[in-house]
Amino acid sequence: MKVITAPHPARWWHRLEDGRLQCDLCPRDCKLGEGQRGVCFVRQNVAGGMILTTYGRSSGFCVDPIEKKPLNHFLPGSRVLSFGTTGCNLMCKFCQNWDISKAKDMDRLLDQASPKDIAKAAEASGCQSVAFTYNDPVIFAEYAMDTADACHERGIRTVAVTAGYMHAEPRRAFYAKMDAANVDLKAFTDTFYARLSAAHLQPVLDTLRYLRHETDTWLEITTLLIPGQNDSSDEIAALSDWIARELGPDVPLHFSAFHPDYKMTDLPRTPAATLTRARGIARAAGLHYVYTGNVHDLDGGTTRCPTCQTPLIVRDWFRIEVNRLTTDGRCPTCGAVIPGHFVQAAQAPRVPA
Repeated sequence: MKVITAPHPARWWHRLEDGRLQCDLCPRDCKLGEGQRGVCFVRQNVAGGMILTTYGRSSGFCVDPIEKKPLNHFLPGSRVLSFGTTGCNLMCKFCQNWDISKAKDMDRLLDQASPKDIAKAAEASGCQSVAFTYNDPVIFAEYAMDTADACHERGIRTVAVTAGYMHAEPRRAFYAKMDAANVDLKAFTDTFYARLSAAHLQPVLDTLRYLRHETDTWLEITTLLIPGQNDSSDEIAALSDWIARELGPDVPLHFSAFHPDYKMTDLPRTPAATLTRARGIARAAGLHYVYTGNVHDLDGGTTRCPTCQTPLIVRDWFRIEVNRLTTDGRCPTCGAVIPGHFVQAAQAPRVPA
C-alpha cells in the first residue's frame, strides 16, 4: 500500500501585499495564490504557507557508477545511490529525463523514503555517496539537505546533479550540505537559455563562480551539445575561455552527446566528431581535464596528467580499465597532484548546520 507523507513546510518564500506568496528559491520568483503551484509544480501555496509536496517521496532509486553522474575526479570507481523526485524549474525542450522532470502526476512518486531511510539504503548497498539527480534537486532542496545530513552522519558523501538555477541565499544553504556537484551549463548564450529552457544564463554562471571560489564542494561541469543549437566552434571556445578565466583550468568539463527526445525529436544525434572537436577547442583554451560522454571514446574518457601527459585513469564508457593514480592522487611518473577526491575513504560525520 502506498503511503502519502504529510505536507512539508518549504523555506525561502515571502508574502506579498496582495496576499500571494512569492517563492524565493530560484530566479523564476513564482507568485502563487491559494492552491497554486510554481513552475516546478512541487512548491505550492496551501493555507497561506508554502509547502514542498514531494518531501519524502521518490520517483525511484538506482545504484550507479559515480562516472555516470558524470564525475571523473570524485571517488572514481565507486558506487553512488541515485534518486530523485518529480518536477523541474527549467523548461528544457530537449530534456533527456522528461518523463520524470516534466511529470505533473504525483502518483509517479511510489516510493516513500525518509532521509534516514535513504542513508541506510546507501550504506547497505555499499555506496560511498548519494546523488540527487534525475530531476533537479534545487526544487526539492529541503528534502535533499535533510538527506545530506543523514548521509553525513553515516560517513556517506552527497552529490548534486543540477542546472544551477538558484538564488543566492538558498544556494549558500544548499551547497553547504553537498560534497560534489555536476552543474549542467546548457549553452553559453542567453538566447539559447531563453528559447530552449525558458531561463537565463547569468544565474548559472553565478552558481559556478560561487561553487568554485566560495565553497569546498567539488565541481565538474557538463554541456550537452545539440546539433545546430549550441555546438558552433565559436560558442564552445567562448564557453571554454570563460571557464579557464573565471573558474580555472582544473575544473573538469564534460561534453555530452544529445539524442532526440521530448520536444526536439526532429534533430539528429550529436556526431562523435562534434565532441572530439569540442574537446580539442577546450583543451586549446587551457582546460586540463576535458571529457566526452554518451559515446564510446577511450581517449575522451581518459584522465591525463597535464604536466607529463601520462594516462592516469583510462575509462571505457563508465568502466575504469586502468587507474595509475597514487593513493594520494598524484601522477606516478612526475609526481604532479591531480585535483579531485581520489581516496575512497568514509567521510567524518558532519554536524548539521
